[in-house]
Amino acid sequence: MLEDSLLVRRFNAGDPQALRRIYEKYRSDLWRVAGALLSDPAAVEDVVHDVFVVFASRAGRFELKGTLKGYLAICVANRARNVSRQCRQVDPERLHHVRPEPDASRVASDMELNRTVRTALGQLAPQQRQAIVLHVLGSLRFREIARQTGESVNTVKSRYRCGIQRLRFLLNGQVER
Repeated sequence: MLEDSLLVRRFNAGDPQALRRIYEKYRSDLWRVAGALLSDPAAVEDVVHDVFVVFASRAGRFELKGTLKGYLAICVANRARNVSRQCRQVDPERLHHVRPEPDASRVASDMELNRTVRTALGQLAPQQRQAIVLHVLGSLRFREIARQTGESVNTVKSRYRCGIQRLRFLLNGQVER
């Protein structure tokens, strides 16, 4: 958090290396968040880059409220949701084609498990999928998700809990704990 505050201060002062460091620091996490919400690898890349272009345009006037990672993850999730609305339908069969950058694949080591979980995740309601992805892959606390989305903590927790229950139903013993 202290490093993020210093990076934001340098970023606001116009230091291009600060923006580069922020991008390098969070790129993999944001790639995973977008990849879990979108089925098109090109769209994943576009969403992450679009978020950083908008973020870069705020240099000199960006105020950090909460965590930088949380802010960027919410921006990626919101942008991914907008892109998803344009496409209207997530094709679960295409979800397994989304690959995070090579060093970012911490979601599952086994490709079949990864495919199974992604397929089930693609069948959730968008709000449930977003709550799960931001909490699990984005490592955000419910309070941070609520603050960034403008929803209540209870709403975020409810969406997460309902999504997890739905995933358990969809996976029905296919994945071991």
